[in-house]
This record gives sequence, structure tokens and C-alpha cells, in this order.
Amino acid sequence: MLRFSSLPAPLDLHCLPQHVAVIMDGNGRWATERGLPRAAGHRQGAKALKELVRCCKDWGIPALTVYAFSTENWRRPTEEVDFLLLLFERLLRQELAEMQQSGVKLSFVGDLSALPPALRQEMQRSHNATLHNQQVHLTVAINYGSRAEITQICRQLAEQAQQGRLNPAEITEELLSECLNTTSLPHPDLLIRTSGEMRLSNFLLWQLAYAELYFTRILWPDFDRAAFYEALVSYQRRDRRFGQVSASQPRVAGQPIPALVSADR
Repeated sequence: MLRFSSLPAPLDLHCLPQHVAVIMDGNGRWATERGLPRAAGHRQGAKALKELVRCCKDWGIPALTVYAFSTENWRRPTEEVDFLLLLFERLLRQELAEMQQSGVKLSFVGDLSALPPALRQEMQRSHNATLHNQQVHLTVAINYGSRAEITQICRQLAEQAQQGRLNPAEITEELLSECLNTTSLPHPDLLIRTSGEMRLSNFLLWQLAYAELYFTRILWPDFDRAAFYEALVSYQRRDRRFGQVSASQPRVAGQPIPALVSADR
């Protein structure tokens, strides 16, 4: 296992993503492969997230957004849903002191109204306590669905137009972006999804329009610093054009294009 606290070569400090989004997938499969209950996979996945936050701090990546619980996850068995929400509540309580010490700012996006009151209270406490921290901005998407987010924004803008407070001609991409749950953050530069699945799964659909996508077969509980390093190396090899001919040097003829799916380690 690679261990490094300072930025390892060949990563370039000036070419790091400023905002990384992660779909943390594979906890259940990780546990099943080891003959363990799915709860064990979720516990190990929480440890992987904690290590990733540390890594972002050590390497100077200021924003990290993770998909913790989607609006579709309510369809899972009740026992698993209850465990996940209780685990999240306990982790917030247990990790708050370390987050404070590490300078982690904690935010949440999604429909929080459907969550248990005790969890909402713990989320509010953690958010308030870390509000002024500046090392890493960790945003947790919980009971989040991007289509629901965009639908709600459209409904709000339509109501304003109906009430005469908004001219429909004034509705622009910039205005809609200002209404997103993540309006205080730059859009993600890099999306990482673990476990070999190659879908966005209703995660930050608007925000990820120009993100680089990186898929790996590594299951989330095994996603460590070495795996994150590989994702960042792949990111820095990309030519981010944003619709232009080239953002930097033209790609040399015959130069291989980095694979979107990493190999198993």
C-alpha cells in the first residue's frame, strides 16, 4: 500500500482538481465476497471516506462531495436503511472533534426533511460547528437525487414567473446554477465511481456536465490513497477542452488516450 502525506510525483500541484465528486459504490459486494454481513461493508466504507478526506487535506484538494444515500436507496431492505442512517448519525457524533482539528467544513445536500429527527439534529450540529473551517469542504449528498433537485428549481422559478417576480426571458444557465444545492461550490472537475459500474445514478447531473469521469473496479472499502493517486494521475493526463479545439498542447498522434476504467489492483 502506498503511503504519502505530501503530494507524490508526478502529480502537479497546479493541475489538481479543485472539486472531486465520488460515488461510493461496492460496500455490499465487498462484504459479500468476504462472507460478512452488508453492515460490515458500510463500516469499512466509512473508514475509506475518512481516509479520502485526510488525503484531500494532505494534497491540497479543497472540495469533496460524496454520494452517501440516494433517493432510490429507500428501496433497500428496511433493516439496511435503518442501519445506514444510524451509522451516519454515530459517525457524525464520533468524528466531529477530529473534523474540527483537521479543518474540515461539513455540508449536506438533499431532501433532509425525510431523515430521522435525531440524524437531522446531528447534521445541523456538525454543520454549525465546522462552518468556518477552511482546509477541506466535505459535502455529503444524503437523500439526494439530481432530477428531484432540478425539478424543484424549475418549480420555484415557474412560481416566481407566475407571480410576476421573474421574467421567463431572464432564466439563464447562470440563474439555474445559483439555485442548485451546491451553489457555494465550483462544479466538480473529477467524478470517481468505484466498483466497476459506469453510471451517474442521478448524481449531480447538472454540475457534472464538464467533469472528467473516472471509473474503477475497486470496491469502495478498498479505495485507498494509492487508488486515489491513480485517479488523479488519469485526470492530469486528460485534455480538458470545454468545447474548444484544445486547452493546452495538442495530443501527439498515436498517443494513447487514458482508459476510463482502471484495472484491478
